[in-house]
Amino acid sequence: IMDRTVITVVGKDGVGIIAKVCDYLASNKVNILDISQTITGGFFNMMMVVDPKDSSKDMNTLSAELQQIGEEIGVVIQAQNEKIFDIMHRI
Repeated sequence: IMDRTVITVVGKDGVGIIAKVCDYLASNKVNILDISQTITGGFFNMMMVVDPKDSSKDMNTLSAELQQIGEEIGVVIQAQNEKIFDIMHRI
């Protein structure tokens, strides 16, 4: 059983960023549990908490494919296990 995953998307704002990411997640049976998105000074910032347990792809594959989508649309997409994300961002 996989843990929840945190996906962050950061970059210059443009049309279709959310659609591209959500289409990818939906087509890979990754459920979006929570999503928040802001645009500040023309920069796009989105954070999602997702549940990848129904996906046939493992975390490394999902992460690499999301990273590739990010490169194609000019944003940085990172996917991390929620526990790792928590540890890295503890204050």
